[in-house]
Amino acid sequence: MIKLTVMAGKRVALFGLGGSGIMTAEALVAGGAEIFAWDDNPDSVARAQAKGINCSDLHGVDWSGIDSFVLSPGVPLTHPKPHWSVDLASSAGVEIIGDVELFCRQRRDAETTAKLVAITGTNGKSTTTALVAHLFKEAGRDVQMGGNIGVPVLALEEPEDGRVYVIECSSYQIDLAPSLDPDVGILLNLSPDHLDRHGSMENYAAIKEQLVAKSVQGVIGVGDKWSAAIAARIENAMLIDVEQYGDMLDLSDAPSLRGAHNMQNALAATAAGRILGLSAQDMKAALKSFPGLAHRMQIIAERGKTKFVNDSKATNADAAEKSLSSFSSIHWIAGGLAKEGGIEPLRPLFGNIAKAYLIGEAAPSFAATLGEDVAYEISATLDVAVRHAAADAAQSSHHEPVVLLAPAAASFDQFSNFEKRGEAFTEAVEKLPLEEKVEGKS
Repeated sequence: MIKLTVMAGKRVALFGLGGSGIMTAEALVAGGAEIFAWDDNPDSVARAQAKGINCSDLHGVDWSGIDSFVLSPGVPLTHPKPHWSVDLASSAGVEIIGDVELFCRQRRDAETTAKLVAITGTNGKSTTTALVAHLFKEAGRDVQMGGNIGVPVLALEEPEDGRVYVIECSSYQIDLAPSLDPDVGILLNLSPDHLDRHGSMENYAAIKEQLVAKSVQGVIGVGDKWSAAIAARIENAMLIDVEQYGDMLDLSDAPSLRGAHNMQNALAATAAGRILGLSAQDMKAALKSFPGLAHRMQIIAERGKTKFVNDSKATNADAAEKSLSSFSSIHWIAGGLAKEGGIEPLRPLFGNIAKAYLIGEAAPSFAATLGEDVAYEISATLDVAVRHAAADAAQSSHHEPVVLLAPAAASFDQFSNFEKRGEAFTEAVEKLPLEEKVEGKS
């Protein structure tokens, strides 16, 4: 845990007592701050109190004596309307910040040579974050990874000379980090997302721009008009263009980095590595050994020519497009709770699909879209789809048939989240009959 000594003696109000909120509260107390923590969920308050955190309903706090207000990134700051705690802090003229801002202040106050690589973007930021951390780790560097990827930033180890922090930043976190100052700031791409929380695409893009605008060295993907416009405004930026620079990297021996989107991720990650002193030779070897992230185009097994790929994170058509464009003989498992637009945007990739195996509530609508263009069956459940897809792939004459779970739909009709769906896919593969049994692959 990073002790927030930079806040010693300060009186800090905090709202939001999920995992990162409790960690922030503990880091503040460990650093010598006096805190007043609260949450709208009584169970969250009880859990915090059980950890010895001082909890106090912020409606009754004397805001004139509060130095800073720390807001959980999951709580509305501006849209659709500010949370009531935000209104109270704003009315009292109290600064509103988040855990990433506190981390940045502590890093500066520690006065070490620790470096910060911060990554954002609409898509690919978790993979790129994990890849950057992998590159530094394989090169023998002291690396810490956290942020939006799942490990609270304040749960990491204290700043020390030579340490490299690799932090994934959501738009919510950036919005609460006014002094975010990475040594390398990466903006991968931008497309409409979370507009209910930011009000407009213009606001969303402006928030994302802050990360690279304040970085010592920016790295910007220019594959979309929003990012390209930001790149034109940022003087100190390295531009990542897959079409122009894609031949700079050979990813043929990097099975977890297939597809143009992963080429973009790899170009951005290696750019960060070059900026902070990693050798091309070290990075080339590390790219090959990168295992990828669970549920994101994760090769979980192989049997003969057939690969089994878990892309359960592909919960909409835009996400599923990445894996469908990365293979050419796909036995596609799709369906769940359909998103707006369904799979119609994927029509240009129907030629890559050998057969579709449709599951969940979306199966009838997906079948209607596929029509006579793609062979399909309504498998209904994931275990049936895996058995049938594996059997068909085993009979394929293609040199690399793929059984791909890329649902292009939410999981909530049959699973509690995409992780549970991906785990069920892996378990179904492991239970295949002996003649179709596959070997696990990391």
